[in-house]
Amino acid sequence: MSAIDGSPEGMTEDCAECGRETPHDVSVQILTESSIAKNAEFSREPYRVSECRVCGVQTETRMNNQ
Repeated sequence: MSAIDGSPEGMTEDCAECGRETPHDVSVQILTESSIAKNAEFSREPYRVSECRVCGVQTETRMNNQ
């Protein structure tokens, strides 16, 4: 779960590496899933990317899984 608490740190989330809630940078990015060059333009999907500002661990979550 993430939260914006009005602190100067901004958005905080649980970090599995740190073992606690820490500030994170969060963005939405279009990532290519195929490693085959001719199919790459057809395999782009939106992902929620979250990076812990304390330890630097990054997580990517595909946004349109059903």
